[in-house]
Amino acid sequence: MKWMYSILGNKHTLWLLFIVNLVGTAYGYYWYRFQLAETPNIFLPFVPDSPTASLFFTIVLFAFLLKKNWPYIEALAIITLFKYGVWAVVMNALVLIVTGNLDIYGYMLIFSHGAMAVQGLLYAPFYRMKLRHLVLASIWTLHNDVIDYVFFMLPSYQMLDLYTPQIGYFTFWLTMLSIAITYYLTVKKDHFSLKIF
Repeated sequence: MKWMYSILGNKHTLWLLFIVNLVGTAYGYYWYRFQLAETPNIFLPFVPDSPTASLFFTIVLFAFLLKKNWPYIEALAIITLFKYGVWAVVMNALVLIVTGNLDIYGYMLIFSHGAMAVQGLLYAPFYRMKLRHLVLASIWTLHNDVIDYVFFMLPSYQMLDLYTPQIGYFTFWLTMLSIAITYYLTVKKDHFSLKIF
């Protein structure tokens, strides 16, 4: 495992991931453009879930390149990357099950969001967050669930509309799992930590 973390902490790897995540974030906001155009201004920060998660991680990578840690952003990044990465994989798998078909964009979303979830966890030893950082990020993420499933600002998957209550229930518990994993990997006292080099 030591060799893997030496690669992850290398500045060339960080620059590559920074560029990939920056481009992916920009594309993600572009992908949401039609839904954002119809969204009331007060809800705009809470609609583009995945690109906002990757934006958090892009900021974390930028901090790493400066050899700094920004724990609040780190907490937001790991929780939301894992949550929305897994969520998108599951939703697109459900589209395939319900309709019997998934286009190339659906498979692209499965691959890219699966990678999102993994990269957030891989960098856990480099984060420097404490319980207060985790609590704030948890409040943000749970609040986002309320916006999505009480005010119905969730990402648009019209073929899954009949299953919105079940998806909302699944999403809540996925949020709780994301928080628990983050706590275990970062805040728990016996976790190990690494430095960027």
